Amino acid sequence: MRILLLNPPHTAIGSRCVPDDHLPPLGLLSIGGPLLDAGHQVELLDADLTNMEHDVIVDEVCRRAPEALLVGHAGSTSAHPTIAKLTAAIRQRAPGIVIVYGGVFPTYHWREVLSEQPQVDVIVRGEGEDTAVKLMAALEAGSPLDDVKGIAFRKLGAPLATGDAPAIVDLDAYRTGWELIDFSRYHYWGNKRAVVMQFSRGCPHLCSYCGQRGFWTRWRHRDPKKFAKEIAHLVRNHGIEIVNLADENPTSQRKAWKEFCEALIAEGVDVELVGSTRAGDIVRDADLLHLYKKAGVSRFLLGTESTDEATLEKIKKGSTTKVDFEAIRLLREHDILSLATWVVGFEEERARDYWRGFKQLLHADPDQVQLLYVTPHRWTGFFDEAKDRRVIQTDQRRWDYKHQVLETRHLPPWLVVSFVKLMEVGMQLRPTALKRLWHRDPKIRSAQRWYYRIGRRVWFFEWTNWLFREQRTTNGPTVAAMWGKGQVAEEFPNVVTKRVKVKAEAVTTAA
Repeated sequence: MRILLLNPPHTAIGSRCVPDDHLPPLGLLSIGGPLLDAGHQVELLDADLTNMEHDVIVDEVCRRAPEALLVGHAGSTSAHPTIAKLTAAIRQRAPGIVIVYGGVFPTYHWREVLSEQPQVDVIVRGEGEDTAVKLMAALEAGSPLDDVKGIAFRKLGAPLATGDAPAIVDLDAYRTGWELIDFSRYHYWGNKRAVVMQFSRGCPHLCSYCGQRGFWTRWRHRDPKKFAKEIAHLVRNHGIEIVNLADENPTSQRKAWKEFCEALIAEGVDVELVGSTRAGDIVRDADLLHLYKKAGVSRFLLGTESTDEATLEKIKKGSTTKVDFEAIRLLREHDILSLATWVVGFEEERARDYWRGFKQLLHADPDQVQLLYVTPHRWTGFFDEAKDRRVIQTDQRRWDYKHQVLETRHLPPWLVVSFVKLMEVGMQLRPTALKRLWHRDPKIRSAQRWYYRIGRRVWFFEWTNWLFREQRTTNGPTVAAMWGKGQVAEEFPNVVTKRVKVKAEAVTTAA
């Protein structure tokens, strides 16, 4: 079959404010590799890379005349309105194209999508590598879709989901379709050639606000040596300088992560790794951090989320401020940058809560900081906690963690955003942070200066958006009224049991 993978333009900061820094759409490339190996003719249209206009995208899709259009975006929830508009226009122009939609949002909202978007023919639910191959085979053969696990479609006019597809146990069984991209067009950290990759999928922790933990069903990792070899291949043959790890928690298993670091060191390539991990894993691996650095780890994002212990306990973070602060100290000791996230909106904050949090962030002294707004997705535990709170942002395109969507009873929205923007300025203009702009390590020095350049652009862009472009409501619906019933019970059934097993495994391998 002739298949076109479409990465639509997005309304997020990355697409509007930092046009020179883009990463390849890993989700679509992960589907593309298996489809190519199955004998299909596959192309990628990355409309987000150049922020293509809608009419131009529709024209290009029609010009390429695929038999099947597979569409998805990493910013799944906030990208949905754009995808809905695009696919409707494509259906009108090319009624014979089979439109397949995948990602976290359609995985859980399949009923609503199939009911409200008649142009969408099939939804891939959960991991797509195996499911997409089986779906395309069924479509090509004209076979019934009922036998394809992990999809949703209409039968007799009504939305129907087939059984859940099992989690992919062997992540090395399916390759990424790197041949679908021009590597020279993707950059990160200041015009450094970059890709995004996954060492592992899933997370063994139970944070109530996380929108990813149920989607991946359980924590698994690739073969450490094979993963290191693939990175080395990309460096040597395609000039890759930065690998952004898309994992929720790549360091969950100490033994596997240590083996990967050693394998990448043995490859002898000059590459930088950036990603996210748990503060507890950094503290656990205090004796391995020299391997992290030697392997190329330049920065880890630490989801500190809050500096209030009661909030951390309520959201089931499974960490403490003491552990978070120690992780930041250890990373600095080994010349690895720390990016601390701090999330507002978990509780009905007052001005004193922001002041206390700011002082504690100053004490933690991370190299970089990212302030976010909690966003209640239907498939998370936090949704049920927040279901009766009022929504001030009904535009789904803004539900991306970078926009305030929930009302705060004690503070008006303008004061919340003011506190957030002032905290960002205070954190980045403190003397200890500015000093790192002249760090002895040239890679750290370069990364910090890039971060300040981008941060300045984003800061003004967000203020301009808030003041002149965004529309908020003063009497919005409740979270439940806007989205419907919570879906935490619909997490794929092997989530909890598998997560507990992996957590125990991580503890024993740390000993």
